[in-house]
Amino acid sequence: MKKKLMQMFLCLGLAWILCVPCIADEGPMPSVATEYMSEGMYNDFESQLQPVMPTAGSAAELEIGATSALLMERSTGRVLYEKNADERRAPASITKVMTLLLTMEAIDNGKIALTDRVVASAHACHMGGSQIWLEEGEIMTVDHLIKAVCVASANDAAVALGEHMAGSEEAFVTAMNQRAKQLGMSNTHFVNCCGLDAPEHYTTARDIATMSRELIAHPLIAEYSTIWMDTLRNGETQLVNTNKLVRFYEGATGLKTGTTDEAGYCVSATARKNNMDLIAVVLDGATSDGRFSDAKQLLNFGFANWTMVQGKSDRPLPQNIGVKGGVTERVAVFSEPDRWFLVEKGQEHDITVKITIAETAQAPVVAGQVVGKVTYLCENQVLGEQRLLAAADVEQRNFWFSFGQMLKSLFAL
Repeated sequence: MKKKLMQMFLCLGLAWILCVPCIADEGPMPSVATEYMSEGMYNDFESQLQPVMPTAGSAAELEIGATSALLMERSTGRVLYEKNADERRAPASITKVMTLLLTMEAIDNGKIALTDRVVASAHACHMGGSQIWLEEGEIMTVDHLIKAVCVASANDAAVALGEHMAGSEEAFVTAMNQRAKQLGMSNTHFVNCCGLDAPEHYTTARDIATMSRELIAHPLIAEYSTIWMDTLRNGETQLVNTNKLVRFYEGATGLKTGTTDEAGYCVSATARKNNMDLIAVVLDGATSDGRFSDAKQLLNFGFANWTMVQGKSDRPLPQNIGVKGGVTERVAVFSEPDRWFLVEKGQEHDITVKITIAETAQAPVVAGQVVGKVTYLCENQVLGEQRLLAAADVEQRNFWFSFGQMLKSLFAL
């Protein structure tokens, strides 16, 4: 009996010694980061790599007649070409990109539905310009109003949508400006939701690309922006898309045209080929055909010179890492889904992979906690990263856990 008591006291002392470092640690222990290179070697990861910066395309290869223009790749936001991209200009009906963005977001969060019946107000019916000739009190669904905005660029339909969502066009325009600010559109100010010329109603090619990028992230918009011809009111109202690229440019997915005396001829044109989405913005074109010609040049330039590649490590990823002070000694690791990266054509095989991961993590560990990353590079420039995450929770070891483990060892003898 005395021998058993002495063994128990010995267990208590050892358990206390084992858990003291865990109790004393108020923050995570510094762990050694290692670089797992594609050659399979481990080294200290210390190099500070600069991200790929947006750059303008070669102006010598393009002859853009419009005053302002910009070409952007959607997934990365990388600018491939720009001309006077930050010059403030009247956007005409490209304004409706923001109107449609708020509409898509309202549908996604359940604020409105495609089946909602909207009663046209007197204000909406007196917009002028492009319209579907709504009559005061006429009822039309959100679905049909979106179609009218996307295909026919209807000002009355745009205002009716804004009033339905916010109660008044004024309140909706406030929401438009707030959303623009959230997106970092620092050179944009809206006065109305349809794009009619007005003092202090302006934006830029860069800001238009930014909001267009956000809009086409909603798959629903393509169901409307790719319509070439359709009807409303049981076939009584004919609709033909103002964006000729939808009909005549392979891969076109939208997005919005605009024309006023002040704005000139404008378009935000989107297209998709080989897993790559491009956004070509043209502002203040001299003619309608000229804006589409400029947009086609930009899109052709982008598709001809860049491509998307899927980031995949050519070496096995670490399966687990150690846990310091945890109730288990190791935790499994998994990676985020493979990503696609934009590279210039000809560089598809120049991509290298570096895996940086902590050798140990300090308990407690939470499932989903970042423990490392996979970095994809091309010519020493970062294309993008995937995070490596802990697959499970690991609780911190305490006195009673350590004591219990000692008892198990004792009685196992």
